[in-house]
Amino acid sequence: MENKTNSTSENTKKGGKKKIIFGVLALAFIGTIAFFMLGGNVESTDNAQLDADIIPIRSSVSGYIKTIHFEDNQFVKKGQILITIDDTELKTKVAQAEAALANAQANVMAVKSNAKASDFNASASVFSTETTVENTNSAKARLTKVKEDFKRVKNMYVSKAATQAEMDGVTAELAVAQAQYDAAIKQQKASKAQSEGVQTQASGQLSLIALAEALVRQREAELVLAKTQLDYATVEAPCDGIVSKRSVEVGQYITIGQPMCSTIDNTTIWVSANFKETQLEKMRLGQAVTIKVDAYPHMKLTGKLNSFIGATGAKFSLLPPDNATGNFVKIVQRVPVKISIDHLTKEQLKVLFPGLSVYVAVNVK
Repeated sequence: MENKTNSTSENTKKGGKKKIIFGVLALAFIGTIAFFMLGGNVESTDNAQLDADIIPIRSSVSGYIKTIHFEDNQFVKKGQILITIDDTELKTKVAQAEAALANAQANVMAVKSNAKASDFNASASVFSTETTVENTNSAKARLTKVKEDFKRVKNMYVSKAATQAEMDGVTAELAVAQAQYDAAIKQQKASKAQSEGVQTQASGQLSLIALAEALVRQREAELVLAKTQLDYATVEAPCDGIVSKRSVEVGQYITIGQPMCSTIDNTTIWVSANFKETQLEKMRLGQAVTIKVDAYPHMKLTGKLNSFIGATGAKFSLLPPDNATGNFVKIVQRVPVKISIDHLTKEQLKVLFPGLSVYVAVNVK
């Protein structure tokens, strides 16, 4: 009786073990099928990290640091003053530029007045030239008349119809008329030359106006540059974010281009993921992406595939590989992909930083 009971118990145990083994095998089979069915619809990688704009802030002018208005790793708003540089010298340059501009503007007024006077003189010289032309014509007409009188008196003198006194008078009159005509010709030429000189001077004055106005524009540009440099003495935050890596102190002399700090724009964060080239076949822009942050395993984020960088990561390295030389070893390449995050709350933005590692899975179905 006891042997039958033991035998029944052993059979029951063996049957339970078989069921367990069968159940485990069934689950493994179902899991394998699900993996192959669903795995083809997802491309994933853990070679990814959060990214954001990191803006280095450099000095645009030289001078001594007067005031620093922030603490390292402080959150700032766009336009908030970060650093003030001593602007005494810059204000002096602005005053000099303003004085130079005022001088150039006064010079324009003076040149225009001179040009106006020269224009009046040119007009007067034209009238004077016209008068000398009329005088020349009058002298020429008188000379013509005197010549006719001389011929007539000479003929009369030959025929004893005119006296010697009449002949001498008309000869003298002819000489005077000829001299007056010659003088009128010379006066006309002199007046014309003088008129041309005055007109040339007037044209030169007009050119001086253009030159003076060009100098005004130059002084205006110098004033704008001086004011811009004065504005550069006040360094403002270029965006909302965290200001870090401060490398200057109050009283320190800095030069143009010297780094002072960096601002991290953490209001706009995205994911930079590096997928294998063998994963790209089904990946398309706009596909949904699941994002998991290593630092916060329970934080669930979603996003969309935004863009491909356009080349493999190796092409952007300091020394890109040249496969045309030496021995060739084929290596699976990685292609950087930008993934935009759908929505981040203020609380999430406070704890998410560029560089944090993430895991991404792209739904390529």
